[in-house]
Amino acid sequence: MLLRHIPFLKAVLMYACTAFGGPQVHMAMMIRTFSQKRKDVTEEEILEYNAFCQILPGPSSSQTVFLIAYRRGGVPLALLTLLIWILPATLIMTLLSFLLLYLDSNTLQTQLFRFMQPMALGFIAYAAIKMMNKSVKHPATWGIMIGSALVTIFIKSPWVFPLIILSAGFISNFSDKRIPGQNPTSFKVNWDVLWVFVGVFLVAGFLSEWARIEHWQHRRIFNLFENFYRFGSIVFGGGQALIPMMLYQFVTRRQHLAQTPLLTQSQLMTGYGMLQAVPGPVFSICTFVGGIAMSSEGPLWQILGCVTATVGIFLPSTLMMLFLFPLYQSLKNYVIIYRSIEGINAAIVGMVWASGLILFRSPSANVEIVNIVIAGITFCILQFTKIPAPFIVMGWILLGWVTSL
Repeated sequence: MLLRHIPFLKAVLMYACTAFGGPQVHMAMMIRTFSQKRKDVTEEEILEYNAFCQILPGPSSSQTVFLIAYRRGGVPLALLTLLIWILPATLIMTLLSFLLLYLDSNTLQTQLFRFMQPMALGFIAYAAIKMMNKSVKHPATWGIMIGSALVTIFIKSPWVFPLIILSAGFISNFSDKRIPGQNPTSFKVNWDVLWVFVGVFLVAGFLSEWARIEHWQHRRIFNLFENFYRFGSIVFGGGQALIPMMLYQFVTRRQHLAQTPLLTQSQLMTGYGMLQAVPGPVFSICTFVGGIAMSSEGPLWQILGCVTATVGIFLPSTLMMLFLFPLYQSLKNYVIIYRSIEGINAAIVGMVWASGLILFRSPSANVEIVNIVIAGITFCILQFTKIPAPFIVMGWILLGWVTSL
C-alpha cells in the first residue's frame, strides 16, 4: 500500500534536505511543496494543521508534516514520513557530536567554531523578536511575556515550564472578547493512545529512578530517555525553548548537586549554533546532546544516546497527535482552548528571551565586546537581509578559521 506513496515520500525527503531556517521558513516551504506543487492538501488545511500543533507541546513543523501524511495515508504513512523528515538532521547532528569529541573539541571551539556561541545568541534574539511581533500585542500579553521571562530566569526547576504555560493560558481566559466562530460538536474519545503515552511516561520515570538508586552500570541511558521524553511532553515554543531546559537539566542542576555536567555550556551552544546550518527540525539538537552525554561510555553508547534522545523527544508529541487530532474539529471550538492560545504564545516568547539572558549572564559565558558585536551583526543580518541561515553560519565558521591562521 505504501508503494503508491513513493512520489510523496521522495518529496518529503527533498523537503527534509532543503528545509533550512526554522519553523517559519518550514511553513512556507510546506505550502509550496505539498499544496501548490503536489496538491496533497490545500493551503487552508496546512494552516489549520499548524494552528492545531501550536496548542501541543513538541516540534510544530514535524507535527504538521506528520498530519499532512496522516491525512493522505493514515498512521503508517505518517510514521514513515516523520522518520524521513527527521533523518537527515539527526544524522548530521550525530556526526557533529563525534566531530566535537574526536577532532579536538577545544581547538574547534576556540578556533573553527569560536564565534558559534555569540552567533547563536543573535539567532535566539531574532527568533524572540519575530515571535513577539506576532504574539505580544497588548498590555496583558506584555505582562505575561515579562512574567514568564522573569520566572524562567529566577526559578531553577524544569517543572516551571509547564506551570508557566498553564498559568498563561489561565490568565488569558479572563478576557471574554475572543470567541470561536462555531459551536463544539460531540466526539468519541479513543483512550488507547493516551494510556500508551501515560504508561511510557510512568515506566520511563520508574526505570530512571530505579537505575539511579541501584547504580546500574549504564543507568545514564535510562535517565536520558526520561529527561527527553519529559521535555517532549511539556516543551512549547520549538527548539529555542529547549535550550534553557537542557541547560538546567544537564549543566546547572548537576553543578548544584556537585556532579559532573553531562556536557558543557560551550558544547551546547556550539551544537545550537551549528544547528542553524542543518536542514530539518530544530529539535534535532537533542540528538547532539544525547550523543555528547553518552560519549564517555564509548562510541556505540554515544550512538545509542543519539537514538535514545531522538526517540524520547519526538515520541510524546506523536502519541498526543494520534490521540487529539481526531478530536480537533471539536476541541478547537471550545472557548477555553481558543482563548488560552494567546497567553501561551506570549509566555513562549518570554521563555525564549530568558534562554538568551541565562546564557549571556552565566558565569562561564565569555562576555567580551567582540562577542556582543558578533551577536548584534548576526541579528542585523537576519533582520534586514535575505541571506539564508546556512550561509550566515558558514560565514562565521570561515571567519573563525581565517582568524586562527
